[in-house]
Amino acid sequence: METIYSKELVEQVVAELGITDLSRATIGQVVLLAVRLQELTGIKFIRMDQGVPGLDPNVIGREAEKAALDTHCAAMYPAAEGIPPLKNESSRFIKAFLDIDIPAKCCIPVVGSVQGSYGSFIAVNQLDAEKDTVLFIDPGFPIQKSQLRIMGGKWEAFDIFEFRGEKLRSKLESYLAKGNISSIIYSNPNNPAWICLDESELQIIGELATKYDVIVLEDLAYFCMDFRKDLSRPFQKPFAASVARYTDNYILMLSGSKIFSYAGQRIGILAIGEKLFNTKYPLLAERYGTSGLFGQTLSASILYMITSGATHTTQFALAAMMRAASDGELNFVEETREYERRAARMKQIFEANGFYVVYDEDVNEKVGDGFFFTIGYPGMTSGELMRELIYYGISSITLTTTGSEREGIRACCSRMKPERFGVLEERLRKFRENH
Repeated sequence: METIYSKELVEQVVAELGITDLSRATIGQVVLLAVRLQELTGIKFIRMDQGVPGLDPNVIGREAEKAALDTHCAAMYPAAEGIPPLKNESSRFIKAFLDIDIPAKCCIPVVGSVQGSYGSFIAVNQLDAEKDTVLFIDPGFPIQKSQLRIMGGKWEAFDIFEFRGEKLRSKLESYLAKGNISSIIYSNPNNPAWICLDESELQIIGELATKYDVIVLEDLAYFCMDFRKDLSRPFQKPFAASVARYTDNYILMLSGSKIFSYAGQRIGILAIGEKLFNTKYPLLAERYGTSGLFGQTLSASILYMITSGATHTTQFALAAMMRAASDGELNFVEETREYERRAARMKQIFEANGFYVVYDEDVNEKVGDGFFFTIGYPGMTSGELMRELIYYGISSITLTTTGSEREGIRACCSRMKPERFGVLEERLRKFRENH
């Protein structure tokens, strides 16, 4: 059977890297495996594993950061709460594209959304002694469960596949009624499935968050990337969907990584609902010796203890990019639409060779094309498919690692340049011939 990499070589490298179960390998482990196989053979992988931007970092941000480096700010520690220009522009950006009013004081810079979720998990599990568990609406970003594992946190989870629309209400309530859930987390658009919760589903989540007094962590890493509608016009309908319309108990996580292809500089925003930001929690006051205000505690007593603020100069970069987007000078939605084109072509190639899209439906329409999509192959489990594709020089992660109960893999289109489509086509043709 002709493959790109022999089974023996793959097994050798798996053992060399200490990967105990390839079917449950982390993103980082799959990256190491692909890189090592490339080093040994000189044959390039089709890299669908890590969700890195496949576009150039935004020039407005680069120029603003260069200018900031020429000032004295690089020698100064950034304030825990962030610099005023970024706080103000974050508030305005959210108003421009979500039509949600969040005061500047409630917008806190973080070192990427990964730091934002880590700090948020700590905070939400310290508010009520009875509520110590995070509820994941899966499939989701595997790193977030790893964060809870590091801090000894608890979580519960369910796969949303069978619970779209009104069915989501009873499923959520079955968890929330137990009284141990501190928070609900999901991404929208979804990593890995690219499903998008619609307004009716977000209303259900918001109403139940208020009813049971839990906090919603809404991960908007792929902000405005539901390309089925035009979300590119600031301060004009249609606006991007958000749970913030339906509850006061929310933290929005915005990231410069995918929106502006600024991943290397590690910058994002936690935008906290004003009522939640100003809520006093006696347990926070007791633990930290502070007033117990949620927003102040999260910023000064938790996030600051992890990184001592977000990089000073990078905050100026994000502020400049957000300002340009809100002014209508930077159409970041049109720039990121390249992912839609890449994903659509990749899906065509997979489907032409016997594969199928696993998460293919939203509530009332087909799932759109964007940064991620999910792929299955008849008769193969997630682990089997991921391993077999490695032999053909195609790297991915299993849906198992994302909390999905479906069989298949997550495919990221960001690194897939048009000149590589032919390579993907040829490798999948060989895969089909051998299976």
